[in-house]
Amino acid sequence: MLERRRQDNVVYYASPSLSATGVPHAFSTRLGGVSEPPFDSMNLGTVGTGDAGVQDSLENLRTNQRRLRAAIGCESRESCNVHQVHGAGVLTARPGEVFANGRKADAIVSDDPARVVGVKYADCVPILLAAPTGRAVAAVHAGWRGVIAGVLPAAIAKLVEVGRCGAGELIAAVGPCIGFDHFEVGPEVLEAFVARFGAAAPIRRLGEKGRVDLAEAVRRQLIEAGLSGDRIDTTDRCTFRDFGEFFSHRRDRGVTGRMAAFIGARGTS
Repeated sequence: MLERRRQDNVVYYASPSLSATGVPHAFSTRLGGVSEPPFDSMNLGTVGTGDAGVQDSLENLRTNQRRLRAAIGCESRESCNVHQVHGAGVLTARPGEVFANGRKADAIVSDDPARVVGVKYADCVPILLAAPTGRAVAAVHAGWRGVIAGVLPAAIAKLVEVGRCGAGELIAAVGPCIGFDHFEVGPEVLEAFVARFGAAAPIRRLGEKGRVDLAEAVRRQLIEAGLSGDRIDTTDRCTFRDFGEFFSHRRDRGVTGRMAAFIGARGTS
């Protein structure tokens, strides 16, 4: 189970299993930043919303990012991020190679201890992964489209390649996301999950509509890839329900901030 931690007023969740490998990492909350409502206060991923009259500032965003990186001991590291598109694209951040931020993808794999890689979330599932040595890591963003597209299996395959290990050796942490009871979807989404997971798909039908358990879908994909349950840390936090800790795109109708999940490869020392 993920643990709630506080460092210099920055509140975040961390994985005991990932911590044991020596990799710096965090699933942020909305607590500990400088942004004003409705982005209060640790907004890490958006300066605007669908309502053009409601925006956060770039200065706030950068200050919040620095605070989170400092809280996990990564203030001096280069930050790598992507433009998330709910697909299955995976990028790599390797030592000695230039990484261009803002390219379209939903996962980053890295073995560069001078960098920290991250994804943003506000209902979708953030997943952090590490090789057993901690010297190769990945950050993955998986909404329902990403789950169906297979972004997590694609990221695992790339991490196995970069980390030179077996999938069964990987360590994973599944971060806070929208809970089963709050993620109502239409029939086309339910059918997509049945097509992907079969009759035992993690769904609940409610007439024509229904609900999807995104966290359980991700956990099943980790197991399918070869990870054992005792190498997967999870949480009971719900971004929709737990207003005091998390932003939620669905609950706040788009006028909201973003959390981030960050991880960095362990150094050679």
